[in-house]
Formats: sequence, structure tokens, C-alpha cells
Amino acid sequence: MILPDPKEAVHKAWLYRVLTSICDHKWISEQLAFKGGTASAMQGYLDRFSVDLDFDYLSTPSELPRFRQELENIFDLLGLTIKDRSDTVPQYFLSYPQTKNQHGLRSTLKIDITFPAPKANIYELIRLKEIDKIINCQTIETMFANKLVAFIDRFEKNGSIAGRDLYDIHHYFLQGFGYNKHIIMERRGIDDIKLFFNDLVNFINKKITQTIINQDLNTLLDRKKFQSIRKTIKNEVIVLLSDEILRL
Repeated sequence: MILPDPKEAVHKAWLYRVLTSICDHKWISEQLAFKGGTASAMQGYLDRFSVDLDFDYLSTPSELPRFRQELENIFDLLGLTIKDRSDTVPQYFLSYPQTKNQHGLRSTLKIDITFPAPKANIYELIRLKEIDKIINCQTIETMFANKLVAFIDRFEKNGSIAGRDLYDIHHYFLQGFGYNKHIIMERRGIDDIKLFFNDLVNFINKKITQTIINQDLNTLLDRKKFQSIRKTIKNEVIVLLSDEILRL
């Protein structure tokens, strides 16, 4: 995974340390599928830094209490402090130790676990070369489809907008990746996918500002790449989505 700033090396090390421990725990890893920006970057699908660990929970609600306990045991063994956690879904904000030289740098790691996952999601076992571990992961078509929905879904659920969603959509289109339309239809409750893409274009036009793009992407991309796309990426994504509407 690309590291845009050497100061983020500690955070990357902790991401990999937690992920390795999850992969090494046979029972926990069998309940999960790795997804999101870190999963995509570690497989070479995405060329940006990612700061969180995201998973789908694949087991039953009855296993959730044990799952939470086993996961929290891992955090404790690693010396991580739970700063906050959700009582409704397995979501954690973890604090890792810092030295005096690291004061003021990032020290919180978020773990977000989706439950229930969309039924249309497709998974495959992948060896993550950077940590030499095998884990169930969303396919790239599944990740792309969920990323397309994430823009609007994130805003509807908590009023937030992530500039990284714009970047990822842009990158996936330019790489020629396909998306699983059935995931979009399931998550949005629609039969006509063209309606979704029209809504997405309107959403980006109205809600995405240059400030959002600048604030979210300047720490995830190296400076040269950030400067080269920050002023054009919004219009380029709108063109790509409009072309997809015409294709459909």
C-alpha cells in the first residue's frame, strides 16, 4: 500500500499488525470478509493510502457476542485501547501507543464491520502479499459497486461526504474495472440502474466541493498526484458517470 508521507509509517504498521492478528485467528477470520480502501490498496487495485480496516460480517447474529469478545481480546493482546465502540454494529475506534517523537501524529485506528452485508456481494480467498496471509475478500466488482453506492449512502446515514469516494470511483473507472450491478440494485432498492447513476451525478454536482476534495485527499495521495487531479477530478467523474449512463 502506497505511503504518501513517511510520518504515516507507524499507522500503516498498526494497520498491518491488527490485520495480521485477525487473519491468524482462525475462527474470527472465518466470520469476516476484508473490504474497503485498505483491502483494495493491498491487492493493487487502488493507488492511495487508506487509514481504516473494513470488513463484512458473514456469520449469524447469535455469534456476535462471541465475535466481539474474541476481537476485543486481540485488541488487548496488542496493547490497543478502545476509545469508542458501537453497541449496534461491530465498530471500534482504537488508540495505539505513541512515543514522544510521534506526539501530534495520527494515533487512532478505526475498524468498521458491516452487518448484514448485501446478499449480492461476492467474495474470494486472497493472499495479501504484504503480510503473507490469506483471507476472504470482496471481489473488485463487489468493491466497485459498493463504492458507487457509498457516496449517497454515507450522506443519508450520517450526513458525511468522503472525498476519497470520488477518487476511488475515478480510479476504478480509469482502470477499466467492472461493477456488480445487482449490489447497487439491492442496496438502493431499484430495478433501473440508470436512475441510480443519474442520482449519483446530481449528488456529486450539488454536494461535492473543492474543500471536501482538498481536505480528504491531501493526506491520502502524494503531493504531485494530489496537485495534478484535485481541480479536475469532480468534472472527470461526472463525465465518466454520464458516459456510463449512455452505455446503459
